[in-house]
Amino acid sequence: MPLPEIPPVTEKLLAAKKAKGLSFADLEKILGRDEVWIAAVFYRQSSASVEEAKKIVAALELDDSVIEELTAYPVKGLGPVVPTDPLIYRFYEIMQVYGLPIKEVIHEKFGDGIMSAIDFTLDVEKEEDPKGDRIKVIMNGKFLPYKKW
Repeated sequence: MPLPEIPPVTEKLLAAKKAKGLSFADLEKILGRDEVWIAAVFYRQSSASVEEAKKIVAALELDDSVIEELTAYPVKGLGPVVPTDPLIYRFYEIMQVYGLPIKEVIHEKFGDGIMSAIDFTLDVEKEEDPKGDRIKVIMNGKFLPYKKW
């Protein structure tokens, strides 16, 4: 199955970013927000404040009509299907293989609960290695214990 349809505003933002020769890391310097969060705004997985949207629009030299779309409530998720994009699928596969071990280690260290995806940050770093560069993904979420009643 293909990936979900990309919103028209995403296509417009990505085209403008490419035309300006900017990376998400460049936009991070302009906005003062993390590059992954900015990419999430582009893909409508997060929403920007009016001030943040204005900075994006100015950096990409887009018209102000984009501001309303960037500040609208986002639609989260990829849908109910197994992802087919190889890179996205690898994250799914990681959870298939290591999900239960990760869960068990988290429970041992923190108790019964979950990692927040709301009080959360995600960073992607490049780690140079003579055997082939490495991708370092750092997920940092607040522990939320299940409450008893």
